[in-house]
Amino acid sequence: MTRTSTDRAARRRAGFTLAGIALALVAVLAVIAGLIVAHDLGSPRPNPATPASSTAPTSGTAPHVEPTSPPTDDTAAAEAALAQRPMLQLPVQAAQPQALTTQTTGSPITIPAPTQTVGRWIPGGFPDTPEGALGQLAALDETAINGGDPQVYATGYRQTSEPGAPAAATTGVYGVLAAMRARAGLAATGPVDGLSVTYQVDAAQIKGTAANGYAVVCVLGELSIGWQGQMIAAGMGDCQAMTWTGTQWQIAPGVLAALAPNAWPGSANAVAAGYRAVS
Repeated sequence: MTRTSTDRAARRRAGFTLAGIALALVAVLAVIAGLIVAHDLGSPRPNPATPASSTAPTSGTAPHVEPTSPPTDDTAAAEAALAQRPMLQLPVQAAQPQALTTQTTGSPITIPAPTQTVGRWIPGGFPDTPEGALGQLAALDETAINGGDPQVYATGYRQTSEPGAPAAATTGVYGVLAAMRARAGLAATGPVDGLSVTYQVDAAQIKGTAANGYAVVCVLGELSIGWQGQMIAAGMGDCQAMTWTGTQWQIAPGVLAALAPNAWPGSANAVAAGYRAVS
């Protein structure tokens, strides 16, 4: 999940060059972004009753997160308010490769390494801190998005979710993968000859924490799509509400987190949306 700044910059420059020879895929991505926004706005969500009281740390040592216990009505309302608080939404063009900026919103976020990898498809064993929640979300996305199959992503999502979590098909990532295949006229699921899809996390933000081991975290990465020798890259964000079970981070039961901003990692748009580089 980590690369040197030189490696990240090189990949982004490559993506910018390749974008010029894949205009058709750029158009598909633009349509996909519009579909995700429409899907998110049309998803039923209960009205939050009270604002969340906690926010994420911006520097220093991350706080210990207490294990989850059955939430009270006030706690559930605070969690829902935090999860549903709208994020900055950017124009479609913000997700396309573009110039990087030297501006930042703070020091890089250190994502801890997983401690459980043997015998696991999706790595786990992240610590009980908000950064640990980011690590689990990044591990899910980087693993389950690989190949671009929405059903594979749904399987990984379910394996990383608590009972009562939002359905995989309601998430923005699932919508991206399903719409990509539909617009390209590909099979809805299964491997496709000539298609390659990868996702690499480059930035993140901790939207906030609430009592009871609850955190809403967001990752931002490069979605790279290859089709019969052509390649295109775009920035895609993913926000999820996570809960600490006492042993691991899982996607929390309850409401779906508000749509993540989609921006090219390292761009001024990404900074404006609150993302910080990861290390």
